[in-house]
Amino acid sequence: MDTNNEISEIVETAKQLAKRYKEITGKPLGITGEIAEFCAAKLLDLELAHARQKGYDAIRVENGKIIKIQIKGRCLPLGKKSARLGRIRLDAEWDIVLFLHLDENYDVVGIYEANRYDVEDALRQPGSRARERGSLSVNKFKSIARKVWPVDKQT
Repeated sequence: MDTNNEISEIVETAKQLAKRYKEITGKPLGITGEIAEFCAAKLLDLELAHARQKGYDAIRVENGKIIKIQIKGRCLPLGKKSARLGRIRLDAEWDIVLFLHLDENYDVVGIYEANRYDVEDALRQPGSRARERGSLSVNKFKSIARKVWPVDKQT
């Protein structure tokens, strides 16, 4: 079995364990970020960075240029009204932020991408609580981002 298939099997098992843990305890297991990173890499053909790489989680090459990507994931059952992304450090090296919306089964519902300029602008809004926290609400992030997965087909 190749490494990617083995990792995929491990992630699927982890998703089941995380779901069961939450059913029993009412608390998340704390592996959403790892699941989001793996799923983003698989679905968008990204190369994951080394563990604990400061500022970014993955890279992709566009027109010969390396794009550094910070990945955020949240497990949000459909219909949940509010949630926040994890902290986005403006002093770190990254070019874009990806947000993976995961459902209660830790399956990807959608992936959204925002560039650094738009994220910085949103975080620096005067009077913004996001500026104090270094994080945006999911709804605010989606409002400045574009959906990159699944790709809606034009008719």
